[in-house]
Amino acid sequence: MDFLNFVKDNLGHTAPLILSAALAVAIIVERARTLFVTYPMKNAQAFFDRVRELVLAGNTASAIALCDENGDKPLAKVVKTALLRAHQPEPVIENGLELTLSELMHSIQKRTSFLATIANVATLLGLFGTILGLIHSFQAVGHADAQQKSALLAAGISTSMNATMFGLGVAIPCMVAFSLLVNRANSLNSELERGSVRILDILKQRFYAGVIEPVQNGHDHAESEKSNVTPIRKAA
Repeated sequence: MDFLNFVKDNLGHTAPLILSAALAVAIIVERARTLFVTYPMKNAQAFFDRVRELVLAGNTASAIALCDENGDKPLAKVVKTALLRAHQPEPVIENGLELTLSELMHSIQKRTSFLATIANVATLLGLFGTILGLIHSFQAVGHADAQQKSALLAAGISTSMNATMFGLGVAIPCMVAFSLLVNRANSLNSELERGSVRILDILKQRFYAGVIEPVQNGHDHAESEKSNVTPIRKAA
């Protein structure tokens, strides 16, 4: 109850902290849902196994359709980018993957850094409230009677401590959430980088399978013709 009275009595100072807390909650909820629920692919290994099977079978269109079924997953977007450029030279595929990775990593990391800013601002606002409360308490004590000084000083110190507690109460959860979300974002970014390498490897496998097979067939055909040639005997 004392804390609620502090908020009501010092609404001009606590309002920025309340707004900061509300903004932080909104960011944490949105980012947590995105990074832990929306973006991760539950069974990435099975997805890549299916993509490899389709690509090596020459069915790139079905592989692209599989990516469209997981259109909200960044990993599927990376794979789709490579598949759409599968008929182009390798440097063009790599450039497309780099552009897509850059866009997706920005999407994964966006708004998370605001939590660190909110934590710092909340700490400073709490410190500002502490200093302001001490100033008011000492001013009141300086003009009060001897009997009222102790009560006014205690009230001023209580206001100062409440301001510090409020600021830290906003800052600490923000820093914890910031650390968790940054770690999760880094994990997703690493997964995207590995995914880009894997899909590029699959496309290379398809390319070399398509190139080596005709050469091998041609070699076998030449060996077959060579075996059917009747050796020419030198006349006596």
